[in-house]
Amino acid sequence: MTELIVAANLPSLAELAAFVKKTSGHLNWYKIDSGLYTKTGPDALKLIKDEGKKVFLDLKFHDIPSTVARAAACCIELGVDMFNVHAMGGFAMMEAVVKETWSFHKGVPLILGVTILTSIDEAAFRDLFGSPSNNLDEHVLLLAQLSKSAGLSGVVASTQEIKKIKKVCGDDFVVVSPGIRLPDEDAGDQMRVDTPAGAAAAGADFIVVGRSIVHADDPVAVIERYKRELKGESG
Repeated sequence: MTELIVAANLPSLAELAAFVKKTSGHLNWYKIDSGLYTKTGPDALKLIKDEGKKVFLDLKFHDIPSTVARAAACCIELGVDMFNVHAMGGFAMMEAVVKETWSFHKGVPLILGVTILTSIDEAAFRDLFGSPSNNLDEHVLLLAQLSKSAGLSGVVASTQEIKKIKKVCGDDFVVVSPGIRLPDEDAGDQMRVDTPAGAAAAGADFIVVGRSIVHADDPVAVIERYKRELKGESG
């Protein structure tokens, strides 16, 4: 069953607290991004964990292996349930993250490799990488395989790549998909988008949704609509 993660990209700890209080009876997972974490630090994580909920810390670490390994240790010490690194940081970086977890005997979170951001389409991919022999889909698959070989739990990828990733990396390899919109919602700054029903059909383990829930007049109603859509129930 595909699970919903809400990207709680709010401007302050007080607004996060109000949002979590309003929605925690309807959610298990919240995502904290670099903006809120830069402002509040671990306080945002503690607020969510104190409510008995799970945290996806979305900081997309990308640095030399030893630096990212230290960041991974901090994530585990903070009790996050999921965090991510850029897969393009390479095998050695990702492997260093996994090895860092070996000294922790419990509470090791899901560790994801970010493949290609869902705000990037084929044209933007070509701009970034010139004229590679592979295309965007092939590059995502390559990064997913690299993430698996390094020992990561899964990857962040669009729904368009899930079936290929699962075929090569296995059904237990976790795929988290952002860029999810209800059928009547605008895509915004996302390029590779899908509906909740499409994500579930593709085999996403988690979907990430932010603005359409966080900025809704009735976020609980929108959360419940997403959950119904994930189950194949319209409306």
